[in-house]
Amino acid sequence: MVNLGVLVSGSGTNLQSIIDEIEAGRLDASIKVVVSNKPDAFALERARKHGIPTAVVRVRDFPRKEAFDSEVLRVLREHGVELVALAGFMRIITRVLLDAYRMKVMNIHPSLLPSFPGLEVQKAALEYGVKFSGCTVHFVDDGVDTGPVIIQAAVPVKDEDTVESLSKRILMEEHRLYPRAIRLYSEGRLEVRGRRVFVRDGKAPSGAMENPGE
Repeated sequence: MVNLGVLVSGSGTNLQSIIDEIEAGRLDASIKVVVSNKPDAFALERARKHGIPTAVVRVRDFPRKEAFDSEVLRVLREHGVELVALAGFMRIITRVLLDAYRMKVMNIHPSLLPSFPGLEVQKAALEYGVKFSGCTVHFVDDGVDTGPVIIQAAVPVKDEDTVESLSKRILMEEHRLYPRAIRLYSEGRLEVRGRRVFVRDGKAPSGAMENPGE
């Protein structure tokens, strides 16, 4: 079992997918605390509904990013967190957290990295005219969406897609993919070598839209 800390800023649908997989017995993990930088984030209500401890660390209370992250780190350590999952956490984290949890901070991003990092990625994908988009779970480094890729899922882009319709289909894949990445970590099956993440005992991909790990 892995002890999780989840950092959130918004509605928390990816948090909910992790909670659901744990409660269904498909993910051997325990969420020890959910931390938000926004006191009104609905993700906090989701956590409380399932009896998960919560904490709010307000950005305005800390003049420096490092001071903010030091307080988040204190909360995570206080709750015995081993792996940190960013689930719609709208802040770039600093070396304070990254050094304390080296290759133990995960994020999910709604594109096939390294394409379209940052914000408004579905809009960027549609404007570029790509035929496939998707989502990526990666370990976090000190860049913006630049850390080693763990697993990805591809989603075809339809001619009639809007930002909203494409976002909705990608989000469905996010809900499937994030718990899967955490499960691989919990099972001790992830090995990072430089920029590459290898899945021990994973199936080699045999098709264009398959992904190792099961």
